Amino acid sequence: MPVLTLWTGNNVDRFFASTGNNNANISFHKKMIIGGCNLILFLIIILSSILSNVFVDGRRSADFNIEHLAKRKRTVKTIKGENGDIIHCVDIYQQPALSHPLLQNHSLQMKPSLDPTKTLSTENSDLDVEFSMEDLLQDFRCPETTIPIIRSQTMDNSPIPVTKQKLELEFQQPPIHEYATVSISNSNYIGAQGILNIWNPKIFDSEFSISQLWFIATGGDRVTNTMEVGWMAKEDNKTRLFIYWTRDNYQNTGCFNLACPGFVQTNRKLALGSAFRPVSTFRGKQYELQVKIYKDNVTGNWWLMLQNQVFGYWPKDIFTSLRESANLITWGGEVMNYRKHGRHTSTQMGSGHFPSEGNKKASYIRNIGYLDQSRQWKDATNVVTHVSRSSCYNLHIIDKFDGYRTHFYYGGPGYSGRCY
Repeated sequence: MPVLTLWTGNNVDRFFASTGNNNANISFHKKMIIGGCNLILFLIIILSSILSNVFVDGRRSADFNIEHLAKRKRTVKTIKGENGDIIHCVDIYQQPALSHPLLQNHSLQMKPSLDPTKTLSTENSDLDVEFSMEDLLQDFRCPETTIPIIRSQTMDNSPIPVTKQKLELEFQQPPIHEYATVSISNSNYIGAQGILNIWNPKIFDSEFSISQLWFIATGGDRVTNTMEVGWMAKEDNKTRLFIYWTRDNYQNTGCFNLACPGFVQTNRKLALGSAFRPVSTFRGKQYELQVKIYKDNVTGNWWLMLQNQVFGYWPKDIFTSLRESANLITWGGEVMNYRKHGRHTSTQMGSGHFPSEGNKKASYIRNIGYLDQSRQWKDATNVVTHVSRSSCYNLHIIDKFDGYRTHFYYGGPGYSGRCY
């Protein structure tokens, strides 16, 4: 780039000496030129600083700064949450999703085309959970036509990171992702559901522990697309609600929550990234999060429901291979293990106890199922299990009984006498 030179008195003197002007003219014009040129230089530096925060290597930065919503008068109200989070109630038509380049002509869909509680058939009636979302998360109750967004959803000061790549960049060495999951992949799915037991596992350093549902299109000539939802525990000792999406196998697109344009939120009460205030306790009260993703039968958008409340949707247009259906659904736990100090991490998965310990001790995911092409909810059957290292984290599938359809216990303590 061109070299910028600060104009000083000597620079100007040399300039006027070459023009033959007298000293009186020089004194006046000298001050004007020095001031004007240095002002221009200052403005150029400021502009460069601003642009450097917006563009990286010719691409728009993945960090979506929620602060600009308030500065540009898109925030109608600001609320301080119970745990210290600052919430902006943002104009629903000015939310991050609608600045996505593929959504420039998108018409906001305020609710599903048909009532999902009345139009989607199920094999059983035991899918309800005891607690509402307002029992689990703070109800911010933003004004009509606004949605709540946690103030900062950037990497540096958010309880949940922007992207999975950036989460991994917190450390120099590549992490080991460890799993205890079950999957189905024998059809084309237009929905998935499950009920996740909520815990607050202990986290080592800046690692994470997740319980979630993955809804995936992959394989063959498909580029992996995913929609994900669940809870995440990080080093702030809180368990938080999260969603995620990608359309290129986690390379350059997608993010957690509303940290980039993509997911369209329609719920005005609850904020993505919020902390669950009651969590399950060992041998005590158990809390659950019911998650459901399904395709709108008219628009083709992908709706997210939590505790049977409509939360928002992923527009079909932000995906490639996942525009029509998924061919893989996975449920379970994930831990990021950096093997610091040359040993396995002590970050826990689930409750931190092995599945063999059972009810009220080990974490579970129950009533896992899928929506088929006839729009019937079916129990997941013939599931395939995947456990990265059973001496650290494990998984047991349990027989069905009242209220518990296809379900499993999973998790573990991580580092121990048999996991090192």
